Amino acid sequence: MSYKNLEIWKLSKEVSIEVHKISLGLPQFELYETGSQIRRSSKSIRSNIVEGYGRRRYKKEFLRFLVFALSSCDETRDHLETLYETGSLKDEQVYISLINKLDTLGKKTQKFLQAVKANHKEDMGTAEDPIVNYQHPASSI
Repeated sequence: MSYKNLEIWKLSKEVSIEVHKISLGLPQFELYETGSQIRRSSKSIRSNIVEGYGRRRYKKEFLRFLVFALSSCDETRDHLETLYETGSLKDEQVYISLINKLDTLGKKTQKFLQAVKANHKEDMGTAEDPIVNYQHPASSI
């Protein structure tokens, strides 16, 4: 299994690409301010999922990076709200679509985090993959 099989990674990839594209259409003064921040925070979601997955053998490390991913999701949502509220992002449909995706991503990441917390074996020192060792309560994750 690979992190690329995780639904939360797939959704975070989609969000980061969309955010990157819309950020390039922001007014010039926002490109290097909030535009830069929202690009970094949206890419941080998927990067932290990948890094956590890479450390999945160790429960605390896995959970730590999933919390970082969740925090970056919240940060991205806040930047998006700021851009919309200040009028720098004018397209309401784009705004609503991304807010909905970020909300879904946050919920799925939280469920995944809870599943790892409840079902992961502590600090596995073998080549055994802890993700394979339990059934997810939300099988679509």
